[in-house]
Amino acid sequence: MNNILIIDDEEVLQDVLTSLVRGEGWNSLSAQTGEEGLRLLEKEKVDLVLLDLMLPGMSGMEVLQQIRQHYPEQVVVIITAFSSIEGAIDAMRQGAFHYIPKPFKNDEVLLTIHKGLEQRRLSEENRALKAQLRQRYGFDDIIGKSKPMQKIFELIRLAAPSKSNILVLGESGTGKELVAKAIHHHSRRSDGRFVTVNSGSMPHDLLESNLFGHVKGAFTGAITAKKGLFEVANEGTIFFDEIGNIPLETQAKLLRVIQEKEFMRLGDVDTIRVDVRLVAATNADIEELVRDSEFREDLYYRLNVITIELPPLRRRTEDIPLLARHFLQHYATENEKHIREITSRAMALLLDYPWPGNVRELENVVERAVVLSTSDEIDVDLLPPSVREPKSLPDQAVALPLNGLSFKEAVASYERQLIVQALKSSSGVQKRAAEVLKVKPTTLHEMMKRLKITADSLEA
Repeated sequence: MNNILIIDDEEVLQDVLTSLVRGEGWNSLSAQTGEEGLRLLEKEKVDLVLLDLMLPGMSGMEVLQQIRQHYPEQVVVIITAFSSIEGAIDAMRQGAFHYIPKPFKNDEVLLTIHKGLEQRRLSEENRALKAQLRQRYGFDDIIGKSKPMQKIFELIRLAAPSKSNILVLGESGTGKELVAKAIHHHSRRSDGRFVTVNSGSMPHDLLESNLFGHVKGAFTGAITAKKGLFEVANEGTIFFDEIGNIPLETQAKLLRVIQEKEFMRLGDVDTIRVDVRLVAATNADIEELVRDSEFREDLYYRLNVITIELPPLRRRTEDIPLLARHFLQHYATENEKHIREITSRAMALLLDYPWPGNVRELENVVERAVVLSTSDEIDVDLLPPSVREPKSLPDQAVALPLNGLSFKEAVASYERQLIVQALKSSSGVQKRAAEVLKVKPTTLHEMMKRLKITADSLEA
């Protein structure tokens, strides 16, 4: 039974509201002052508070502030005179759920209470679901009940407390940074900083300046000294996203930091000592980069002490319903929508789709559906055309070259042929080819770079 706390000093209103509340089968609690109402909140489980702004002693606004401070999840509905609507609006800015102007209509009061209780229920369901997911299937913000993901969770638990550097492998969108954060949060360095380096998005000179810092006058524009990310991450963790894109010259300096635990700022002659754990990630075939002399072998072995390889979503389809419902709860709460479920027809399509963009793509699809939804469920019509009606790729079949090739080589060859055919069918326009392949243009660019696909490849 829901408990409704009525904080109002007018006996007539107390009687009317109590009668309405009990008429709906709810239990009512009454307080005539703010102080009394707050004492009741300490003792009783309250699902919704009806709070008058005009109270003797502590004002309704002060009571609201106390409730928000000590019971941030509490649903509060403001009751106010029509002439004080501005105060009610200010109360909503401070966290009240809604307001009811006096004199009020009984139906209006009941409708607002019903909505407030529904908001409370959804909030509690969301918290319970997150707790359940963390307990049964999750590790921090990483979710999965499939065997591959359970192995990943166990590997994180074992690796996190160690001092070893870690290499995280996986396609774009599989959650490599989430794994890196989980490792940090469960390590002995969790009180230190977690610093991310976007290795593939910075020019060479800017990358080194960001990593190692510089002294005043080190180069044109260096008008002040600046700390580097290694200094910022001291006694914490530094995460290199897409480490395969780092230039060879910078790789040599990075190797020195790992081996000697020291470096020099650009333009400086003094060394700086640091104690940093390094977690690196890439979606490239880093062993192939080493063979092609594009990545230092000695650095690779320094990074590859412990390897965590994340499976793509298409290889753990049993996690799709779990992930989809998690994202549904999250974005429904964020957008204040009462969406309860994904229909079986829509879920069947989510299960059949290959998810080239992995978990990140699934999250985007669910968020889009929640934003566009006008009902209490997500159905087929809210899924994007790419998921509803997946288009076949090339007109001609791609021959799978297995003779004499390892599995990894066969997969790489198959990927290369798919990309080349998509580019040819798109007249070489990468954006169009990315749409055909259902991947982001940046992902396609990374794949082309990894597989060494150039304009000459299209003429072959």
